[in-house]
Amino acid sequence: MLHLGASKVKAHIGLAIKAHLIRGAFYLLFLSAGTLLTFFRPESFGNISGDAPSCTDGTWTPTSTTNAPAARQQHTAVWTGSEMVVWGGYAGGVNGLNTGGRYNPNTDSWTLTSTTNAPSGRWDHTAVWTGSEMIVWGGGSDGNGLNTGGRYNPNTDSWTAISTTNAPVARGGHTAVWTGREMIIWGGTDNSGGNLHTGARYNPSTDTWTPTSTTNAPLARDGHSAAWTGSEMIVWGGFNNSIFELNTGGRYNPSTDSWTATSTASAPSARAGNTAVWTGTEMMVWGGDFFDGTNHYLNSGGRYIPGSDSWTATSTTNVTAGRYHHTAVWTGRQMIVWGGWGGSYLNIGGRYNPGADSWTATSVDAVRNLHTAVWTGSQMIVWGGEDASGYLNTGGRYCAQSGPPPTPTPRPRPTPLPRP
Repeated sequence: MLHLGASKVKAHIGLAIKAHLIRGAFYLLFLSAGTLLTFFRPESFGNISGDAPSCTDGTWTPTSTTNAPAARQQHTAVWTGSEMVVWGGYAGGVNGLNTGGRYNPNTDSWTLTSTTNAPSGRWDHTAVWTGSEMIVWGGGSDGNGLNTGGRYNPNTDSWTAISTTNAPVARGGHTAVWTGREMIIWGGTDNSGGNLHTGARYNPSTDTWTPTSTTNAPLARDGHSAAWTGSEMIVWGGFNNSIFELNTGGRYNPSTDSWTATSTASAPSARAGNTAVWTGTEMMVWGGDFFDGTNHYLNSGGRYIPGSDSWTATSTTNVTAGRYHHTAVWTGRQMIVWGGWGGSYLNIGGRYNPGADSWTATSVDAVRNLHTAVWTGSQMIVWGGEDASGYLNTGGRYCAQSGPPPTPTPRPRPTPLPRP
């Protein structure tokens, strides 16, 4: 089963099942008494433009709960260009969920995803959007890590299983990016609680796996972040059972199957549970947690330029409160961070403009932690998670379209998938 072993674990006010109470990052942990603890890796997605109702900048609109999926946390979400698809997650007990839903912001309506041939229930998994399908992989349930997954086609509301031949070892707390042709997964925690510095590339056209090189790969970790630049995957930060929080990373080039370390000069301080977005020229990381006997919820970050292998700190003037378990999206001109845990549940966030190196506060909405967020082209949609009362099946659309319309982040054209 997935567990943390002897690494740092901390509880908060006796709420042992709450995921924000675990140190380490983004894996499953069973105590000897059988109590399940979980840790979530937030998801961040770039900008894919899509039709959306007009909105007033800086305002929130609640998402409908009619026909919404069951309440949950530690699920995943992707934006298809017209709908948000949420899937999986945790809602108590020991088993994960294998249900989900598609949310259409134009009609403020939900359609449940089929469970026929769906992957087994799980949380702490990853999901990517290929241009025509959502691919989910990994995670765990009932104390066991998984190396299985599935491809979901929203047009046909159907699932296709992913091959396990040459698939990576079971894990949770890993990251995944889509290159335009392949899904790359990396890192995480295995069933024995060990950190991983392995990964693999999955090609949906051939339903095949290819391992990523471990030569010069970054130190094993989970709770890190990852971004795709158009030619490389950048992983950074996270947690290692021996060294604890990290401020190191690496750039992986799938064309050459090779790794290049990221500079630590002027890099942000060590942390786990940070988020990352790709702007088209820079990777911006922000937030996270550092534990030295006391939790330090961080409100700092950095902008990394791979071409020059250099870091620039993000301003802390007027910055929102430090946190982890938050989400981050890139609008085309701003990074919006929102929600999470900073010693309490948060209902605030901030919009960071890298051109001006400046922060602007978001308006408040309902508190939530361990939720997901996607960017539609004009609105950030947050959904699910937890608050002090329990798991949530509510959400909200935050309008952020002041100034020029955001320019979509360039994305490679996905390789067509084989016909069934």
